[in-house]
Amino acid sequence: MNFEKLLKREFNVGTKDQQYRIAAGIGIMAIAAAGENGLLMLIGVGVVVLAVMKWCPAYSLSGKSTVQKGDKPPLI
Repeated sequence: MNFEKLLKREFNVGTKDQQYRIAAGIGIMAIAAAGENGLLMLIGVGVVVLAVMKWCPAYSLSGKSTVQKGDKPPLI
């Protein structure tokens, strides 16, 4: 496994993908809040943070990107 490639932060999540990830993260956090599950809440927060950063470590490792022409880079 190439950890350098995995940890290289790059803009590889497109706008549509970002929106789905934010929605999924919020959904996970809502389920966690209802069930009082701290670990699940942490996972949900992580999903949202990575979505806002427009970065996916798995995409970095595999060389995949969902960025399309016209997508704006992350503000963070």
